[in-house]
Amino acid sequence: MKHLLAALVVAFPLAVFAQATTPPTAPTLDTQRCATKLAIALTGRSADTALLASTNPQSQVDQLLQGAAFIERFSRYVNARFNDEPGATSVEDAAYHLSRHVLTNRLPWSDLFLGPFRVDTVNNQVQVVNDPNGLGYLRSPAWLRRYAGNEEDGVKLNTAYRILNNTTGITLTAAVVVPGLDTSANGRRNAACSACHYDSWFALDTVASVLTKRVGTGNTMRFEPPMGGPKTVLNGVQVSDDKGLVTALVNSTDFEFNVCRLAFGFVYGRNELACEGPLFDRCVDAFRAQRTMQAAVATLVKDPSYCR
Repeated sequence: MKHLLAALVVAFPLAVFAQATTPPTAPTLDTQRCATKLAIALTGRSADTALLASTNPQSQVDQLLQGAAFIERFSRYVNARFNDEPGATSVEDAAYHLSRHVLTNRLPWSDLFLGPFRVDTVNNQVQVVNDPNGLGYLRSPAWLRRYAGNEEDGVKLNTAYRILNNTTGITLTAAVVVPGLDTSANGRRNAACSACHYDSWFALDTVASVLTKRVGTGNTMRFEPPMGGPKTVLNGVQVSDDKGLVTALVNSTDFEFNVCRLAFGFVYGRNELACEGPLFDRCVDAFRAQRTMQAAVATLVKDPSYCR
């Protein structure tokens, strides 16, 4: 009888051991497809062995978003969206260099426009420089010269447009200049031009009036402080200089919307569809709470719909 009891006592631990050694769930064709889709979208590369072996590839999204491959890919994407073509030199692509810095250090995306930095050439190397007087990349010397424009009185219409476009995503098409067309400030007040230059929330001349004024061209170019005093822009916001302008833009819902528009374009290669409104709203909510671009992108690629 004692031998029987001993045998029964041993039987229970053996059953427990058998349950503990049950093989884990293997990756399926669907999870491997999800891994491949995530890797290509976020890094531009094939999925590595570990990601392919994962039974839940979307659980690896945060790790992918902190990797060098994503940071490089997204920074190049931002530079392409913010500029019509690559800069003549690397330092002119200030948005690319500061995007890498912001993403690498997981800084708020607003630091791309408002952070105490500038992009400059130091010892023949393009670097992000800490600068208390910086305004993201928007006061970087090479960027300022690149987008100073050629308006006859030095009004920086081109700079004004780039600031509006890069922060809110607004896109405007410049009119074709024909011989005899008055392109002065007075000429821009005519009916065909005033809507964009004076009458809208994005009025280019009004916005440009709070920016510094270009004096000279080429290597002799310099910038003088604005002289026109405070201006009302963005449907009622008063600003006096570039920092006030950019701060108002970054604090707007248009800025938050544009962040998720950028994220959608990166992930899907297109703008959001009407039926994706709830997902877009979740993206905005995530960005509003965490303020990083990684939070916006993660919302899209972690959503169950991404791998269906």
